Parts: sequence; structure tokens; C-alpha cells
Amino acid sequence: MNKSVLNEYTKKNKLSNDEDNLSKSFDPCSIEKKWYSEWDKKGYFKSGKHVGTDKNTEDFIIQFPPPNVTGTLHMGHAFNQTVMDCLVRYHRMSGDNTIFIPGTDHAGIATQMVVERQLEKKNIFRSELGKEKFIKEIWKWKDHSGNTITNQVKRLGISADWDKEYFTMDHKMSIGVIEAFVRLYKDGLIYRGKRLVNWDPHLLTAVSDLEVITEEVKGFMWHISYPLSKEFIKSDNGIKKITVATTRPETIFADSAICVNPKDHRYNDLIGKTVSSPITNQKIPIIADDFVDMNFGTGCVKITPAHDFNDYECALRHNLPMIEIFTKNAHLNDNVPEKYRGLDRIQARKIIIEDISKSGLLVKEEEHIIMIPKGDRSGAVLEPMITNQWFIAVSKYTNNEICSNKSLAKIALEEVETNRIKFHPENWKNTYRQWLNNIQDWCISRQLWWGHSIPAWYSEDGKIFVAKNEEDAYKEALSLGVTGKLTRDPDVLDTWFSSALVPFTTLGWPNDTLDLDKYLPSSVLVTGFDIIFFWVTRMIMMTKYLTGKIPFKNVYIHGLVRDSDGQKMSKSKGNTLDPIDIIDGINLENLVKKRVFGLLNNKQASNIEKNTRKQFPNGITGLGTDSLRFTMASYATLGRDINFDIKRCEGYNNFCNKLWNASRFVLLNTKNSPIINENVEFSFADKWIKSRLQNTILEVEKGFSEYRLDNISTSIYKFVWDEFCDWYLEMAKVNLYQLTDPQKNATKKTLISVLETILLLLHPIMPFITEELWQKIHTYDLNKTSISVQPYPKINKNEVNLDIEDKFLNLKLQIDSIRALRGSMNISPSHKVPLIAKGDIEELKINSPYLIYFSKLDKIEIVDDLPKINAPLKVIGATHLMLDIKIDPEEELSRLNKELMKISMEIEKSKEKLENVGFIKKAPLEILEKEKTKLNNLENTFISLKNQCFEIKKIK
Repeated sequence: MNKSVLNEYTKKNKLSNDEDNLSKSFDPCSIEKKWYSEWDKKGYFKSGKHVGTDKNTEDFIIQFPPPNVTGTLHMGHAFNQTVMDCLVRYHRMSGDNTIFIPGTDHAGIATQMVVERQLEKKNIFRSELGKEKFIKEIWKWKDHSGNTITNQVKRLGISADWDKEYFTMDHKMSIGVIEAFVRLYKDGLIYRGKRLVNWDPHLLTAVSDLEVITEEVKGFMWHISYPLSKEFIKSDNGIKKITVATTRPETIFADSAICVNPKDHRYNDLIGKTVSSPITNQKIPIIADDFVDMNFGTGCVKITPAHDFNDYECALRHNLPMIEIFTKNAHLNDNVPEKYRGLDRIQARKIIIEDISKSGLLVKEEEHIIMIPKGDRSGAVLEPMITNQWFIAVSKYTNNEICSNKSLAKIALEEVETNRIKFHPENWKNTYRQWLNNIQDWCISRQLWWGHSIPAWYSEDGKIFVAKNEEDAYKEALSLGVTGKLTRDPDVLDTWFSSALVPFTTLGWPNDTLDLDKYLPSSVLVTGFDIIFFWVTRMIMMTKYLTGKIPFKNVYIHGLVRDSDGQKMSKSKGNTLDPIDIIDGINLENLVKKRVFGLLNNKQASNIEKNTRKQFPNGITGLGTDSLRFTMASYATLGRDINFDIKRCEGYNNFCNKLWNASRFVLLNTKNSPIINENVEFSFADKWIKSRLQNTILEVEKGFSEYRLDNISTSIYKFVWDEFCDWYLEMAKVNLYQLTDPQKNATKKTLISVLETILLLLHPIMPFITEELWQKIHTYDLNKTSISVQPYPKINKNEVNLDIEDKFLNLKLQIDSIRALRGSMNISPSHKVPLIAKGDIEELKINSPYLIYFSKLDKIEIVDDLPKINAPLKVIGATHLMLDIKIDPEEELSRLNKELMKISMEIEKSKEKLENVGFIKKAPLEILEKEKTKLNNLENTFISLKNQCFEIKKIK
């Protein structure tokens, strides 16, 4: 409904602006500011039953996947939070006891880097401060600016119970972390050992696989000859050397073997022999292992177990030595010839290639695309290194009372295989299974200062004592006859370790609390597919092992939010969007403020600024939270990546405006009588919209049961825009102008009740605008409460009327036909013409007011027989519609013949279907009947048009 129509109608009804209690334009900023604080103040989001209902309430629990405390929301957060809050608001309104537990993660590496960057701007360095003072600085930063992301979450309208908010480094959470570590250690599932890990030479810590970014770059492949040891050279075949292709010649000093595929006949005779390593001339064996790709390079690879993950596994299988050649900052160490000691990797590579070339062992150098692993926080090229770390044995069988004779991996697999935990979509179950069947022990230690300190102490002779506190460690040491000073392990735990405990530590574990008993497991976990292995799997392991329960019943898996071109969003690319910028808008001149808190380095900020200026030369207009949330909901197809386009968000901002103007129309026409108690007589239009509303309610209910927010948003959007606004509101104008008082009262009642239901249906997705409009409708109600705690609509089958819906389709077809006639005759929209109609008299009488209004008619004359005049005609089954205007007979015959040709083709298609044996066998009975009815109507229309042609020819 456009503004001109609304203004015209207002003027006709003599309603002044003073009487209109809803502003003329939708301003998201003004309404969003007031409602969240109001909801929070009234305690609507606290756990407990708020919605009046007689049903036995169920608990619906969701816990935040805790966003990092390091700063601001990104689009992935906005999507994830929207999905969760839609589910929560729906269940709260459905009468469930709803608990939405918020929290943030301490994010070890990320937070430490941010604070370091802040301090370095003041010429203060971590190494100079020392650990204790540096940790104090982090807590200061967290208290000062770490709540930024929590406030932004609130801007998204997230209806969490903030009294239950947690931070993974809180005292309560820390107790649970220590308890879990000690129990797992005592049960033999946590151990300390030397293994190969991803090592960040800049941050000087091990990093998880999730913190590795693989970057494709142009590099080189070097083909290097390894001379066969003299005693194995055969004079009869002349083999004197074996050529290896490598992208990392700097690791040549760490070689333990040359490996070939046992099926590669080229090298069968060489297996078991030895070669001399270039430069050092050290003898190394030639071994066979089927992990070698015969078609890559020369089919021979050098094995450097201490600096390559595949080589490490191969070395374990063949009992090869592990030769470490790098320092912690990735410089060559004392295990290499003196000439190369102290060089960094790139320097060493260049010099080594030169020396190999001089020795005549460099066969060739060729360009090659290589994959470089980088730390996502530091940007440093990672180095696989063997270091002393703490691990959880995930494949080791345990005697735990709850999970006896099962490994952690087995536990996690069983819960999903038996459908006690269900994935949505289900296909992720296969990926989950593959991961668990190939799982490695989990490295849980990090060489950082910020994080949960590992509760382990070392005696002077290296014995390890794991305990809940230092006092208990000394008691244990003394009981074993160990005296002297104990030194605490300097490492901290991987952030994913504490995050894996969130399902139960947030509820008070290890204490036996009421919350733990009542709210574990939660109803659903909403998360991205990229952390199924790193987080979802580990939560299932830890929760089941330590509590005996599953952490959640359902796992809703969504894709990544990408840019409009399908590229992954990243700060370095500059294609990120800040959700708050979309909500509030952004002046590009102030974009430099994005560098606050040290969250972006200069390069990242520059790239974002450059890309934003290019994409939005005039800045970003604030579109409001509701538009963003509806966009996210519309994108929420299970498991699929999202190519976010802000134009779609702009489109849903238009939808907000449409809803706002529709509400103004309803309020203008039901003013001072929000509850209609007079006699009512529902019209055809009223019955139709109420029937269509019930169908929408059914679709929405189905969408929530299947976690399909995309289907929900589509159903509501189509109903509101296409059926309520574009059709029913226009039909309501006819009713309010022309019908009897009981019918007018019924239309007013329908306008209010349908609008109320629309707002209720929309509220989980668009909380702010629906609250504002709900309050405007209920200004008369002295006891009014928030829409957020109103009962969610349920289908009323008594209002489903398929016969009325079919009749509406006939009306729509008649309107479209008359409009088509007008168009073919080039009749101006402003020129009203009379219509002569033949057909079902009762139906035509009901339809007449709407036909006149929608088709710009002067009047309608319903007749038993059409006059024999040259006038444009449309035939729809048994209904004949004729514009009462003079026409050129030749032109009308031409138009009718074209229509006859079109109908003739449709008849042939329908006949082909009904003569197709395959179609007849497979099609359901109702489809067959529908096709037969369609053919009959087409044939009748064809006959009617033929007769009309005959009549025109007679007159002519």
C-alpha cells in the first residue's frame, strides 16, 4: 500500500494527523533504543514460565557458543545469534520454560595479542612487565572494554537471561576447569609427552588446527639427487642416485629416510638400501610406505619426521629417528652444520639451494603452487615442531564408572550413532563419524600467559604432581617421599578445553546443583560446521565422561557467512561487514574509528576502509536490527554457506516499512474501537484472509519444528506482502466503503485480529517493530504486557476454508483477465468502463465490488446471455467477461484467434499428459482429477471463444 493511497483514504475519512497515534514513517533507531531496556527491566528474559498456557511446560534451553571477549561482533555472530534468539523467543511464546544462557570466551591467543598491541603503543612490552603484571593488564582491559561484544549482542535484541551470564575465566568456571583436568589426569586420560604440533614462531606457542589458515602461494619445487651409497651401486644397471622432489630444502638436515610407494616398480630394487644426504653425506635408508603418491614429483619423498605431519606418522610406523633442526623462533639450531646455524628458514633455504647446486646435485627448479600454513592471529608461517605438551588420550579405553571400557572417541560416536544427539541437517553425521574414526590425541596446552593455568607442579627431579591447588600438590609429593620446592607448570590450557566444559560448568558443576539437574542436556546447540570437530565433538566427550549426560539433544549446523561474491570474509581482504554498521549506518569519514581497541592492525583497517569506500561510496544507511535479523533468518537454510548481500537487507527494510504503513491503515480504520463487540457478518474477503492466515501459521509451525527459519520468513513475508497488504487491505477498503454495518464491523475485527497474529508470528524474527506496533494496537489495555510473552499463534482449523480460497483464486483470475483486456485495448487506468458478465450469478454478485475496485470499472451488469456486439471478451471456464465498449471487429477477431491458438496448445499438452501411461500410473488420483478438470475447462473456454468469433463474423 503506497503513501498516496493511504493519504487519499485518510483525507476521505477526515482523520487529522493529530488523531494518528503512529508516526508516518518507520524509524528503527528510535524504537530499538527503548524496548530492550524495557524488556530487561521487566525481567521477561529470565528463566521461568511467563506465557499463560494450560499445557504442561517443557524446558527449552540454549547456551551461547561463547564469542571471544576480544571485541566486536562479526556477521557470523549476527547470524548465529539471530537463529538462536528466534528459537528462544518462539519457545518462550509457546509457553515453554525458556533458558537462554549468555557468555563470552577468554580467547587466550586473541586476547593476549590485543592487549600486547595496546601496551606496545605505549612502549610497554610484555617481556618487561612480567607475567603477573601483564595478566593484571588483561583483566583491566577486559573490565574496561571487554563488555563491548555483550552490549552489541544486546543491540541484536538477544533475549538472554543475563543473570546467568558467564565468562570462561570466571572463578566458578575456573573451578570446573581444574576439577575436569585433575579427574582426567587421575583416570589416565591426560598425559604429558613430546609430539608434533603446529608451532607459531612469533607467538612461541602451539596452536590448534582451527587457528591455522592455509594460504595458496606461488613457490618452487626443487628436484634434488641423493647419491646411492657406494656399496649398493650396481654396475649392471648404472643406478647411482635417487631424485627427490621437495618444496622445503631447508629441512634436508632433518631427513631420516627416503620413501617410495611399495607399488612403484621403478624403485622396488632400491628399498632397503641407503643414500647419502646432500651437504652432510649422512647415510639414510630408502623405505616403502603407501602414503607416497607415485604420480607426484618423482614419486620419491624425503622423510623429515620432526617437521612434517605426514612424515611424523610415517616415522612412527617405521621407527625412524626424529631430528629437530629448528629453534622455537624457527631459526636453524645446533643440529645442523655450523655454517647454517642461526639462519631463519628463508635465509637457510636460499643458501642450501646454492650449495646443493654447486655440488651438482640440483637436478632442476620449477615453479609450483604450495599451501602455506599461517597462524590466524599472528600471520606467521607455522612450523610443525616436536614439543613437550599436555594431551588428552581420546582413543584410550577407560575404567570410568559412567563410560567403562570405552574411549572418549567411542563415547562421542555412540551418542550420535544412536540418535540421542541429532544433527540438523543429518548429513553432517557422516562427517562427524569420519573425524572420530581418524581422531588424534588432543593437545590441550599452550605456551601463553593468558588462560587457565595447568594445575601441575614439578619436583626438583622432574616428577609431576597434578592437584587442585598448590597445597594439595605438596601433600601428594610428601606422601610419596618427595621433598623440596615444587614449580608450577608455566603453560595454560587451550581455550577449547574450557569451552568443551561449558555445557555443565555454566550450570554449577562440579557441584550437584539444581540447574545442573534440570537444564542438562540443553535443547539445541546452534553452531557453524567449521567447529564440529574442535568444539561439538569435545563437548560431547567431556560432558558424557564427567557427568554421564549428553550436552545437548540437537545440533543445528549452519554454514559460513561470506561476502556477496561468495568469498570468505576476512579483515585482511577488507570484505568484512560490521553488523552494527548495518543497523546504525556508517559515515565513511569516521571509518578510521574501527581501529579502536587494537582489534585491527593498520593494514587490516586500511583494507576494510578501502573496500567499504569502494562498495558503499555514500556510506551505509542504517537499516535497523529487525531488517538485519529478517535477512539472516531468510538465509538460514540448513548447512549452506550464506552469500550476504546488503541489498537483500535493504529489501527487508522495505518490508518493515510495508508492515508499518499497513499497521497505520489498520489503526486509522479501527480507531477508538480496538475490540469490536457489535454484530458482525464476515465477508468473503474476511473469510479468505483468515483462511490464508491459518495456512501461514501451519507453515511457520512446521518451519520451527524443522529448524527452517528460511521457510518461516518466506511464508510470513509472502502472506504479509502479497496477501494481507496487496490484496486484503485493498479489499477492506471496499468493505468499509460499501458494505453493511455488521460487515464493516467484521472487517474491522478482521483487520485487528489478523494484524495482531502477524505481529505475533513475526516477533521471534523482528522483535522491535512488532513490540512497537503491538503496544500501539493495545493502547486501550491498562494491563498490557510485552508481545514477547504473548502466546504464539496456533492453527484454528475452523477458519480454514478451502472453498473460499478457491473462489478467491477465481476472483483474482477474473481481475487479471479484465486488466489484460484493458491492456490489450490500451485503455487508460484512469478511464473507468462498464463490464457485462455472464456466469455464476451468486459468485459474480460477491465479486462485483472487488472487480469494480481492482479493475477500474464503472459498473457491472450481470446477464444470462451476452449481447451480440463487437466488444472485447475474456472467457474463464463458465464465466464470460465483456468490456462494454466499441471495438474494431478485425482487431478483436485477431486477438481472439491468438487466444484460441494459445488455448489449443494448452489442450494438446493436457491431452498428452492424460494419454501418457507412465503419468497415469505414477500420478496420485487427485492430480489426475485435477488435470481432467483443467482439460474440461480449457475445452469449454475454447468452444466459447469459437462461438464469440462466430458472432463477431455474423455482425461484421
